[in-house]
Amino acid sequence: MLRPRTAPASATVAVTLPSTIYIGVTNDLGRRMPEHKSGEGSRFTSRYGVQRLVWYEEHFDIRDAFQREKSLKRWPHQWKIELIEKTNREWFELFRGTGW
Repeated sequence: MLRPRTAPASATVAVTLPSTIYIGVTNDLGRRMPEHKSGEGSRFTSRYGVQRLVWYEEHFDIRDAFQREKSLKRWPHQWKIELIEKTNREWFELFRGTGW
């Protein structure tokens, strides 16, 4: 079965260098990541600069995505690092443009 290009909502983690972790929700990663990278995504990302997408998870209900975002934002920094490294140990860029 083919995976849709975007789910109705995604909880995302993007990092700024050297160690700031941004957590947010979008309904279109293909649109939102270029906005973040250009500094137009949010006040946080325009201030700190998003360098790469290192983790995301899809939710088919926006309420679930917002609940997950809220939960992740309360996590200690080290827990977020461990979450990322479970699936992306090297912190590779997961976003590859509009056809990600």
